[in-house]
Amino acid sequence: MGTVDAALWRALLGGAALDDDELKALEAMAQTRQVSQGQSVLSRSKAASTLVALRCGEVALGFRTSDGIFRTERIVRGPAWLDLSSAWLAEPHSMDAQALSPASVIEFPCEALEARLALFPDLAQRLIQGLAREVHALAVNTHELMHKDAPARLAQWLHRRCEPASDVAGQAMVRLHERKRDVASQLAITPETLSRLMRSFSRQGVIEVSGYNVRVLDPPALARLAQS
Repeated sequence: MGTVDAALWRALLGGAALDDDELKALEAMAQTRQVSQGQSVLSRSKAASTLVALRCGEVALGFRTSDGIFRTERIVRGPAWLDLSSAWLAEPHSMDAQALSPASVIEFPCEALEARLALFPDLAQRLIQGLAREVHALAVNTHELMHKDAPARLAQWLHRRCEPASDVAGQAMVRLHERKRDVASQLAITPETLSRLMRSFSRQGVIEVSGYNVRVLDPPALARLAQS
């Protein structure tokens, strides 16, 4: 059993503050497990009975093929939800998940949580809003995959991960935590196409790549590419 602190729940519930009774109710239900790097976190072959959140660490969500290869669709960094929906439907997890680093995972039994929500309607509202955010993010991602070409998808992916450069005003940095094939899988392109696009952006003077660091030399140009 782990302790669910207030900061974690503010992150999972969109910044909303919980009162002491709500926090105690969640702590009473929380089941914490530690996951080693490379270990399975969720499996589509198993029925979901808990809501699953990532407290800390990095987890890849995707699909494991019949030959055991894991195809990454997106990377999640804690604190964040891994599966907030499947247990409510008594369905298998919608995606497989694999730890990319040592991770701490928190699970909430759906039946116990459902009983408690009758006593805490505000908490129920926050969970509904959490589900709405998940649906909204998936809708945006689906739209981009269907309607944006590969350069725009890569530009958008980089743009979302930009952090201001500490040494040069007006520039930004993107630190790549994923392998090239995992980034390519998220963008529905091949690793070779990813490399070609990175070279193209570099030739245009938009970015500069050094190992796992991407310096964004021209953030406005990257933003324009993302919207094309």
